[in-house]
Amino acid sequence: MAINREIEDIARDLIRHQHDHPPVRDLNRDVDRKLSTADRIGSDFARLVGSWIFVLAQVGLMVVWVVLNAIGSLAHWDSYPYHLLNFVLSLEAALWASLVLMALNRLYDRDRLRAQHDYELDVKSEEEVKALMNHLMHQDEILLQIVNRLDRSDREMKRLLRRLETVPNAEAARPGGSSPA
Repeated sequence: MAINREIEDIARDLIRHQHDHPPVRDLNRDVDRKLSTADRIGSDFARLVGSWIFVLAQVGLMVVWVVLNAIGSLAHWDSYPYHLLNFVLSLEAALWASLVLMALNRLYDRDRLRAQHDYELDVKSEEEVKALMNHLMHQDEILLQIVNRLDRSDREMKRLLRRLETVPNAEAARPGGSSPA
């Protein structure tokens, strides 16, 4: 009966050391939900500007512009020093640079948020490790209690066994050699 009560106490202690794990959140999904339509469009354009497709399209556009203006049979809308082409490219460069800088700002904000999230995960991990270590230390204490109880029980069993072994020897040593009936 006492052993059952001790087992219930140990089980109650183990239940007390359980804890909940906070959910892990998807940082990219959280950031993407908060983006406005303009931010999404800006990110898409910045991604386009940073691609080989855009570079090749720009080079193709400039080659077509120069060839059409160099051919004498067509009307020249921008003659040789190509001031209009220069103006268009300068305007494009200013607009694309602004878009890229805005996209970089959003990336900086996302990186800052990611760093904060990493810090929070590190704190949670540290708390989890501490909780696990406490739990393991508690289990070690319980195991030591069980080992001590088993050791005491073993000693008691050996003592009883020696006592039982001495009783038949004592009876054999009596005159008559048998126990009284």
